Parts: sequence; structure tokens; C-alpha cells
Amino acid sequence: MSFKCCLQNFYLHIKIKQRKFKTTKAKSVVFGFLPILTWLPSYPLKQYLFGDIVSGISTGVMQLPQGTFAVISLMIGGVAVREAPDSMFAVNGTNASQVVDFEARDARRVEVVVALTTLVGIIQFVLGLLRFGFLAIYLTEPLVRGFTTAAAVHVSVSQIKYLLGVHTARFNGPLSVVYSLDAVFRNIASTNVVTLIIGLVCTVFLYFIKDLNERFKKKLPIPIPGEIIVVIVSTGISYGMVMSENYGVEVVGNIPTGLLPPKIPDFSVFPNLFPDAFAIAVVGFSIAISLAKTFALKHGYSVDGNQELIALGLCNFVSSFFHTFAVTASMSRSLVQESTGGHTEIAGLLASLLVLLVVVAIGFVFQPLPTTVLAAIIMVNLLGMFRQMKDIPALWRTSKIELAIWLVSFFASVLLGLDYGLVVAMGFAILTVIYRTQCPKNALLGQIPDTGLYFDVDEYEEAEECSGIKIFQSNTSIYFANSDLYVSALKAKTGIDPAQLLVARKSQLKYAKRDNGERKAVNHCSPVKKNAVMTENHAESESEDDFFLQRLTPIHTIVLDFTPVNFIDSVGAKTIKSVNILCWCCAGTLLSDLRTLKFFCEPVTPDLIFPTIHDAVLHCKHSRDVPVCPDVQ
Repeated sequence: MSFKCCLQNFYLHIKIKQRKFKTTKAKSVVFGFLPILTWLPSYPLKQYLFGDIVSGISTGVMQLPQGTFAVISLMIGGVAVREAPDSMFAVNGTNASQVVDFEARDARRVEVVVALTTLVGIIQFVLGLLRFGFLAIYLTEPLVRGFTTAAAVHVSVSQIKYLLGVHTARFNGPLSVVYSLDAVFRNIASTNVVTLIIGLVCTVFLYFIKDLNERFKKKLPIPIPGEIIVVIVSTGISYGMVMSENYGVEVVGNIPTGLLPPKIPDFSVFPNLFPDAFAIAVVGFSIAISLAKTFALKHGYSVDGNQELIALGLCNFVSSFFHTFAVTASMSRSLVQESTGGHTEIAGLLASLLVLLVVVAIGFVFQPLPTTVLAAIIMVNLLGMFRQMKDIPALWRTSKIELAIWLVSFFASVLLGLDYGLVVAMGFAILTVIYRTQCPKNALLGQIPDTGLYFDVDEYEEAEECSGIKIFQSNTSIYFANSDLYVSALKAKTGIDPAQLLVARKSQLKYAKRDNGERKAVNHCSPVKKNAVMTENHAESESEDDFFLQRLTPIHTIVLDFTPVNFIDSVGAKTIKSVNILCWCCAGTLLSDLRTLKFFCEPVTPDLIFPTIHDAVLHCKHSRDVPVCPDVQ
């Protein structure tokens, strides 16, 4: 009876454990999918709320008159113009001339953009579910900083015309920055002086406020909300002086109010839009993850690329049914949100609510706001990104390869556009990895006396090479692209051809066996004859040993240190096997790879593998007759 009770108790204990495990796993999945549930319950009101409010209002005001990100807007605009050109909506005028039905054209372009947003959301969501967020690991810090600095150039150039009050065409694609600057300089004579003065005054004021907040951030209870002050004052002055009419200052103008009813996107255009949607999805994610990683490095937290993809995908897909635009992270708004005291997603929520309020009810309040004020706000907040130029001298001193990645990322993104520039930068970053495997650091190791430690003899004076043993180390993996280079480096560094060393050892073993055979034959002879034969054989043996020792290197063993090797492929394994190294030192993971590649076949056995260099050296010192394997064809 007691045994039965014990079994029942044990069964109940297991069931309770299983339920707890399932509950814990379910919570981790939910919290991973909705991270807001982890931090919102413990949100520090006194510490974060005011900063989030100020930040949300400042960011929301900036969001009113423009699109989220200039590059994405231009990419989407190009698709809309291509799929709904003016010629498609041409109608005959009263004088037989062609005119365009702008209302029908714009309605169709909205349908195209909505369908594109839907497709972008689907692609991003699927990529997130398939765990393609790992692509973010290829966005190294130098690449991200060069890319975001280039994005700052694009955004700044797009704001110059608003700062000067000139009208130019929009450009997209490679060299769009050059074309935009050329258009601005060609129209520089038409600069609106009042617009320029307003922009410069706002720029100087905002820079002064930013500097003040930075210098006295420990003494100020809250940061001074410079952006909100500038927006309120400039809107009031513009309204009172009727700057739009009296001075020709360009203002935000009419802001449409009200929300359109939800509508199912036009799925028939998906086939035509898929290539563009995929490009926009990748570029949008790259911009978002680059900014996220920039702020994560600055504030010390981590970013999940898959979570970002899923979030962007859901946002684009769901909102597309309400006639919205494809979204991504905005550099200028993100910098404003951070610099004005934003700490959490509450700031973003408040910014969204402000935009919603303006769209629904009070859009008219911001109609007199000069666009040059918004350009000033954006350009002042981009200064933080331009400070990343300081990376160049720092990387010059520390890593030339990372400097090359930074510069390629920057110039490719500036000249080719952020979409093509990102592809070029990632491709170049991958090439640098290949280059590093082609040019590794090679070293001969020596022993620190009376220890089991081995270091580069060229860098450590205390390290002494072991008598008769060469220990070679190369800090690279061995695969098809560098296996021959590895062998060449081995021969150059040691000064020995392992194949020749093998031939010499074979010859020595051959003569040693013949000598032993002759000695056995002498044992069956008479004492006098035996003595004569032994003397003759001894003299012959000494002369043969001298003959080989004079021509052979004193090195009898080469040890390869494989501990820095992360992986080896079949080509690398065959190449290494062909050079007939006598001893190896490698980690357990590489040993498993060698077994998988069928590396250990007669006469090569795992007995030649040692866990440490010292074990291999001790083996070589105490056993000179280490079995060697013949050349592998």
C-alpha cells in the first residue's frame, strides 16, 4: 500500500512539474512576442514619464508634415509613378489637348501604395518567422556607423531646399545626392531670405539649447524642450505675420483631417510589386536595425533582429487596410526622441496619439508652421550622427580593415543610395572575412622554460623552441580557399618540407631494419667471425648514419596547433593529410569534424592527436619512432 502511495505521489509530482514547465514556456513565448508586458508593469513614472511626454510631443510635431524616411518614400513614390503614370489617366480637353485626371490618378496611386505596404508587411513578417533576423549579425558596427552616417547625409541634403526656401525636383537612385545638391546650387539665386533667416535662427537656438542641456544635464531637473518651444513660437509668429502670403515663406499648409474607412488592398498588383516590395522590406529592416543597434550600443541593451522583422511586418500589414504608408525607423525622429528625453515606447505611443489627434481634429493648428523650422530641427539633431566621422582616425590607429568597411559603407551608401549601398557594404564586409582567412597570423611556438606554456618565439624572448621539434600555429580555419596557402605558410615558417622529412625518416627506418637483420645473422656465426662482422657492420652503420645526418635537418617532428582552427572542410583535411604531419593538437569540436571527414584511416590514427601542445611535445620527446603516414594522392 505504501509503495502504491509513493508511486501516486511521484506521478503527481511529475504532472505538477510538467504543468509548471508548460506555464513557464508559454510565458516566455508570450513575453518574447510582446516585450511590453515585461517592462510596462514596472514603468518608473517619476523617472521617465515627463521625459517621454516631452519627447513624444516633439517627435509627433515633426512627424506631421513629412514622410517617415526620405529614401523609403522615394522608393515607394517611384513604384507608384511607374504603376500609375500620367499617361494612363490622360483625357481629351476642350481644345483637343491631353489633360490628366489627377483625382483618378492619385486614387490609383494610393491603391498601389497600399498594396505595396501590404506585401512589404507580409514579406517582413514571414522573414521574421523564418528567423532571418540573423542577417543583422552581418551589419557590423563599422558598417552600421558608416551606413547611418551616409543616411544622415541623405536626410540633410533633402532638407537643404526647405532651409533655403528653394524649389527643386526630387531625385532617387544612384548619385541622387549629387543631383540634389546640383539642383539646389542651380536654384540658389531664388533663395527666400526670410525663410533662410528663420531657419538659421532656429538652428542656432536649438544648437544652443542642446549644448545647454548637455552641459547642465546633472543640474537641470528636466531637459529644456527646445523643439517644442521653436514649433510653438514659430507657428505663432508665422500665423500673426501671415508669412506665407506676405513673405513667401513655405508652410506646412493644409493637413487633411479624418480617417478613411478600412479597405481590402488590391491583390491583383502583387506580382508586379513583389521585387520592389522585397527591396523595400530589406532596406526598411536594415535602416531600423541599424538605428536600433546604434542606440543599443550607446545605452547598453540588446536588439533581436527577428523581433524587429515581426514588429515591422505586423505594423505594415495591419495598417495597410487603413490606407497607410510602409513604415520604418526614422533617423531624424529617433534622434529627436532620444535627445529630448525619451526613454521607452511610451514616447512613441504619445507621438502616434498626437499625430492621430491632429489628423482627426486639430490639423489646422499647425498649418502656419514654416517648413524651414522642421528642417532646422532635423539638421540639428543629425549632428550626433555626423560625429561618427570621428571613427575614421580612431579606426586608422586600431584596425585598417574595419576602417575600410566604414569608408566603403559610407561612400557606397552616399553615392549609390542606401539600398544599393547596403548591398555593396555587406558584400565588402564578407570579402574582408575571406581576406582575413587568406592572410592569417602564422607563428612558430616555443616553450616557456619549466612550464607547459607555448608562445610565439618572435614576440616572447622567454619562449624557446624545443630541440628537434617545430610547433606551427596559424589563427585561421582551413578550407578550400586557403588550404594550399596554409601548407605554403607552414613550409616557409618552419623552413622544412614535411614530405622530404618523411622520405628521410623512411630511409632511416629502412637502414635501421637492415642493420638489425644483419646483427641477427651475426648471432649465428662463430665468435671470431661474429666479431669481425659486427665490427664491419658497426663501421658501415656509423658511416650510413653520418651520411644521412649530414644531409638531413635536425628536426624530426612537426606539431600543428589546431586550437585556433574553428572548422575544416574535406579539401582542407585532404591537404593537411597529404603533408604527413607527425603530431596534431586540436580541440574536441575539430576532432569530431575530422572523424566525420574520415580523416583517420590507416596508418593515420587518433593516437597522433593530443589535447594540448605540451602533451604532443612530451610524446615526441619520449618516442622518436612515431608512426608516419605515406603521401595521400
